Amino acid sequence: MSSNNQTRQTRMSRNAERTPSGPQKPHTGWRTFRRILFVIVAIVVLGLLAGAGLFFFYAQSAPKITAGALSSDTSTRVYDANGRVISRLGAQNRNYVKNKNIPDTLKKAVVSTEDRRFYKNNGVDPIRIMGAAFANVTGSSLGMQGGSTLTQQLVKLSVFSTAASDRTLKRKAQEAWLALKVDHDYSKNQILEYYINKVYMGNGVYGMQTAAQYYYGKTLKHLDLAQLALLAGMPQSPTNYDPTTYPALAKKRRDLVLEAMAKNNVITSAQAQQAEATSISAGLTKTHKSTSTNPKTTKVIDAYLKQVYAELKSKGYNTTTGGLKVYTNLDMGAQKRLYDIVNGTGYISFPSDNFQVGSTIVNPNNGQVVAMIGGRKTGNVTFGLNRAVQTDRSSASTAKPLMDYGPAIEHLYYPTYEPVKDTAFTYPGTDKNLYDWDRRYQGTITMRKALVESRNIPAVRTLQNVGIKRATAFLKGLGMTFDKTLTLQNGIGLYISSEQEAAAYAAFANGGTYYKPYLVSKVVTQDGKAHKYSATGKRAMSAATAFMLTDMMKGVMTNENGSGRSAAISGLYQAGKTGTDSYPDDYADKVPDGATMDSWFTGYTKNYAVSVWTGYDKQFQTGHYVSEAQTTIAQEIYKYEMSYLASKSTNTDWTAPSTVTETTQNGSKEYYITGHAGTVADTTATSQYGSTNTTSSSAYSSNNQVTTNSNTTQTSSSTTESSTSKESSSTEQTPGGGNAGDDDDNTTSNSTSTTESSSATTTTQKSPDKSNDDD
Repeated sequence: MSSNNQTRQTRMSRNAERTPSGPQKPHTGWRTFRRILFVIVAIVVLGLLAGAGLFFFYAQSAPKITAGALSSDTSTRVYDANGRVISRLGAQNRNYVKNKNIPDTLKKAVVSTEDRRFYKNNGVDPIRIMGAAFANVTGSSLGMQGGSTLTQQLVKLSVFSTAASDRTLKRKAQEAWLALKVDHDYSKNQILEYYINKVYMGNGVYGMQTAAQYYYGKTLKHLDLAQLALLAGMPQSPTNYDPTTYPALAKKRRDLVLEAMAKNNVITSAQAQQAEATSISAGLTKTHKSTSTNPKTTKVIDAYLKQVYAELKSKGYNTTTGGLKVYTNLDMGAQKRLYDIVNGTGYISFPSDNFQVGSTIVNPNNGQVVAMIGGRKTGNVTFGLNRAVQTDRSSASTAKPLMDYGPAIEHLYYPTYEPVKDTAFTYPGTDKNLYDWDRRYQGTITMRKALVESRNIPAVRTLQNVGIKRATAFLKGLGMTFDKTLTLQNGIGLYISSEQEAAAYAAFANGGTYYKPYLVSKVVTQDGKAHKYSATGKRAMSAATAFMLTDMMKGVMTNENGSGRSAAISGLYQAGKTGTDSYPDDYADKVPDGATMDSWFTGYTKNYAVSVWTGYDKQFQTGHYVSEAQTTIAQEIYKYEMSYLASKSTNTDWTAPSTVTETTQNGSKEYYITGHAGTVADTTATSQYGSTNTTSSSAYSSNNQVTTNSNTTQTSSSTTESSTSKESSSTEQTPGGGNAGDDDDNTTSNSTSTTESSSATTTTQKSPDKSNDDD
């Protein structure tokens, strides 16, 4: 018994020795680490599985890739409105070269430059991706290696859009999947052949064989190491590495390729150094084979194409490597006719080849730009200055419906017979006087007469009543915004383009809806994805305003005193406005009387709006003025073009909307917004309108009276000063100077004193030394 007890005590004593004093959890830190590690591994595994699942999910919807897609060119094809190809940038000048005719030196240069592990990877190279990331950080790759393999680049060029918006995870996954397939289905030599024939090489050239002929006038097999290295390095940035335009950049790039080849052990360092010592211009040809689809056709559509490419670029497309199919709104018939009118001899006798034209034609019902001319007699220049979209020339009096009379009808309810004053005017806060084209005053006349005859003073007085803020807002509704605050002088001259003006006048044609002008209707990318484009119409003015402006502007061409009689087309329902922009006072004595810097005509039917600018690029150069007789050339261009357009469309007149009331004034048909017949208070004008003008309108109530100028004192003062103060040149061409002095409440009395009328009559008798023909 005692022996057993002793044994138990001995065991208990041993156990007590083994057990540490106090409670303790053994190996707690290790267990926590293992748990964290397990969670991390689980997350990584799940992430890999999810990534793999997403990769294969995206891969299933990848587009098909064929030998045809791999071997075809990546030029941008442009189609007209009827689906006919009008341009294939560089496509016809692409000379395909078979693998057997590709020098081994070029293959080695391309591989060394684009993908050193090309012969070892399977189309996608994880090692390359990590190496490229490290090299880009450390700068050890000579700037030559990116993350994509050469095979991936080929896939990208063959089936995918290059638009920035399409650079997504889905597309990257599909690109990698297709690269694996291409590497599996085709040999390395085939892949190289496709790549060398597909890349863009600048100047509308695709493929290195074509580039060899374009830059050197030889085939690839006749080029030396330095020349082949240059071509191999160009695809990364073909424009910047063009040896004829940027020789320094091209040499730097070529030398990097040679260093990469030496580093890849395909040439020796001595060979690289010898080639680097070769002049970059060695062997370059001075003449280049044209890359246009059809030189004659390309010339006709040059300005339109340039604007198409600008529109594509703004949407994020790459027109040089995108392989795009671009469908435009171009009416080739209208385009050819417009080109013939301004470049041929069968329509108009132009004063010289330096006399220029810019014109845009817009469909009023949707904003589609159907034709555009950016110049005439431009020689061999391609994609040069597009005068149809330039905004550095004054629109002159074509601004009057846009900034003066349109807002006056819209906001002040002016009837077409609104009395407006053609009396002496000095811009507020200045000594600058404003004159009409004939340097005479007609006293109080109707708004219709002022617009038809293009009188300047009534237009600016009307703008003064409307206020710059409301006029600017009206212009914004017509797609026109400006960096600087507009002034009264802009009422007879805005710096806008023919494209902007055609689109704005199109809103008059369609009843008041503005459509932003656009040329591209659809783009199909290499993966077959179609992107459609259109303009959403926005109400810019009431139907009443559009109709009343149109009705008045009909007289510009039909009235015996209209300023646009040279644009008249018998039997055609049309409306429009002229504009001529005179030289400033300090230059006026250097040109003949009546000479102008710019001459415009913008007109429209219910089917087309056509805006035409004419003038010289260097308007202050000796002899580069538009004579008084030549100011009608813009009208004649319009007339010939609109006659063609009218022959292929319906001829229908505008009908007054229900918000407009017809009345008779002095035996003539006039219109007013229903409920706003207006009041004629000027005694000098009552005999013109008859008794129907005695009806008052809420628009002319005592708390919101509409007037022409400021007070009688100011007007009388300007009349007195007109013979002694500084004379205003055609203010159409010089915005600024003259206080805007207006907000939306800048209105004064519609009545004018007899004293003012007498002063105006006296001033009318003044015989100016020269005519200031500002239309």
